[in-house]
Amino acid sequence: MVSRRTVIKNVGMFSAVATLPVFSKASTIRSNDTTFKYCLNTSTVSGQGVGLEGYIDIAGQAGYDGIELWISDIQDYIKKGKSLRELRARIEKNNLVVENAIGFAEWIVDDERTRRDAFLQVEQEMKMMAELGCQRIAAPPAGANKSAEIDLFKVSERYRDLLLLGGKTGVIPQLEVWGSSTNLYHLGQAMFVAMETNHPKARILADVYHLYRGGTDFEGLRLMSGTACEIFHMNDYPADPGREEMSDGDRVFPGDGIAPLQNILKILKEAGGTKVLSLELFNSDYWKRDAYDVAEEGLRKMQNIVSLV
Repeated sequence: MVSRRTVIKNVGMFSAVATLPVFSKASTIRSNDTTFKYCLNTSTVSGQGVGLEGYIDIAGQAGYDGIELWISDIQDYIKKGKSLRELRARIEKNNLVVENAIGFAEWIVDDERTRRDAFLQVEQEMKMMAELGCQRIAAPPAGANKSAEIDLFKVSERYRDLLLLGGKTGVIPQLEVWGSSTNLYHLGQAMFVAMETNHPKARILADVYHLYRGGTDFEGLRLMSGTACEIFHMNDYPADPGREEMSDGDRVFPGDGIAPLQNILKILKEAGGTKVLSLELFNSDYWKRDAYDVAEEGLRKMQNIVSLV
């Protein structure tokens, strides 16, 4: 088995050829050949208990272009006797696009039965998101956070199978980097896996916090074609605690930490393509505040950084 450290060391020679196509849509912000769109991941205001409909209204009123929904929230919504048609109507009324969905199907694991069940799960989730007009779903290394290292060639085969499923449903899985996971904790690993699929719609979902947490140097983003990453989770991190002790709850508003966000966005801008900047936070201090105020402040701070690049 190829170790993850060996792959990371050698993956650079392959990374420069990661040229993948992109879906382009209208945006409020254009810079040269780069389109930036602003999105609210509902985790940012999930602690206030406003519910799925509240998330949608807040995102629309605050001025976001899109919203990133969690599969579990949609399922809870349906259990209350409400329909996807009603939900889509509310989204459209707020002039929003569902840019991505957050799910945790264990597609990556070695256990064949678990993986088979995961594919059945994600197929249903893809179909549900298609009804909402969503074209993407996250594909994180769920179930492989503390397991043994999984051979990256096997991961690539499994991700390719997900992509083939996405081709049938119209919802494309986005290979997500999780910085604290045993598997796919580094951008180089995700790039290797995406390239080895030999599939034109392979995509990488990156995140400021997760890249830092997993030890990826942000300059590595330069090796990734602008069309390889459509969704980029925006957040920031403080100086303390240290990188290896940091957790999701330590994330702060963009610009309030020490991440080199201006340089990161400059690199993304120079790469070209459409970039959905999705604000994803899990900060319990923010959850004590008014949900709309948190969403509005996060959008404003993202826009401020984009204006500097």
